[in-house]
Amino acid sequence: MASFDQASQDIRGHLVVAVPFSEPTAALDNLRTRYPNLKITFESPKQPFNWGNNSKLSPEFWKDVTILMTLTEIPLPEDAPKLELLHVISAGTNHLWNLPIWTGSETPITTSSGVHGPTIAEWVVMTTLVASRKYNELREWQLAHDWSQARHTAFTDVSDNVGKRLGILGYGSIGRQVGRLAKAMGMDVIVFTAHPRDTPESKRDNGYIVPGTGDPDGSVPSKWFSGLERKDLHHFLGQDIDQLLVSIPLTKATKHLLGKEEFEILAKKNAFVINVARGDVIVQQDLIEALEAFENDSDGVPGAERKGLKGAALDVTTPEPLPKDSPLWDAPNAIITPHMSGINKDYMIRALGVLELNLERMAKGEKLANVVSRESGYSTKVE
Repeated sequence: MASFDQASQDIRGHLVVAVPFSEPTAALDNLRTRYPNLKITFESPKQPFNWGNNSKLSPEFWKDVTILMTLTEIPLPEDAPKLELLHVISAGTNHLWNLPIWTGSETPITTSSGVHGPTIAEWVVMTTLVASRKYNELREWQLAHDWSQARHTAFTDVSDNVGKRLGILGYGSIGRQVGRLAKAMGMDVIVFTAHPRDTPESKRDNGYIVPGTGDPDGSVPSKWFSGLERKDLHHFLGQDIDQLLVSIPLTKATKHLLGKEEFEILAKKNAFVINVARGDVIVQQDLIEALEAFENDSDGVPGAERKGLKGAALDVTTPEPLPKDSPLWDAPNAIITPHMSGINKDYMIRALGVLELNLERMAKGEKLANVVSRESGYSTKVE
């Protein structure tokens, strides 16, 4: 078993980092220097990336591992009898739900929630502006070497974000950074969380935060909404929302949370829907139909009796990878990217930052950050 010397704040044991990325040599060397009695092994899985698989490494490999940092390289509990902490580099854990490590063990599981905010927030800004500023049309003009004479008329219906309302469904690290950027662009930001946040302390973000980002004290939203019932969600969606950011974890309670009825509420302002959560939070066919309704109602005035949703930006789908024959590819005014909005060159360094924070807390005997509840399916810092 791992041992923790609180007097020297030292950790003994075996940390394995098994991720489908290049080895972050400098960062791991820093950990080795800080914790000289902690054996650290890096392993890059050889098999193709596949969500939800048990480990293909031999049972012998896991016998002395006490701490594991990974995404999909998950040992069977009986193969890793000394495992005391599983840290996943994702924010979500739904790929673990059916694995024995989740269903048949009590090993604490922590996530890397908090590291994705800056990168995903920039993706949100990029995709919403691509849609609202008609970037694809501009790009076509450039490729055609056309200084278009239509430029003065083609963009008279373009509007900026000043005075628009962004609704954020799930105010974790991603939602907080998007809210920060949206407010800087002059938008009004409102948020929805499962439980009330009616005190300054309850609005604070006590999890891992990339320095200089997010909304640490929860001061960005002009109004907070909350509730566990469908009527509470509908009340929030009915607040004249221009853009809806979906950034909640996928759980049994949030699966298919947004469907036909919810899209009809949002259609009152022909909202633009952004999903960076998981594909199954949305009823995908209902979203397609809402996008098609807007496209087909060409006689309606946007924001005033026109049917449907004006567009969507989706980094997650059902299933993944999205099949080539999926109708979602051709849904009107939909921007689709292959679940990559959170990836950048600093991803592993930031994920290791969360692990390092928890190593410090382990050494001091303190409560860990981003611990996942097996009952709710998400970590204590995300809602």
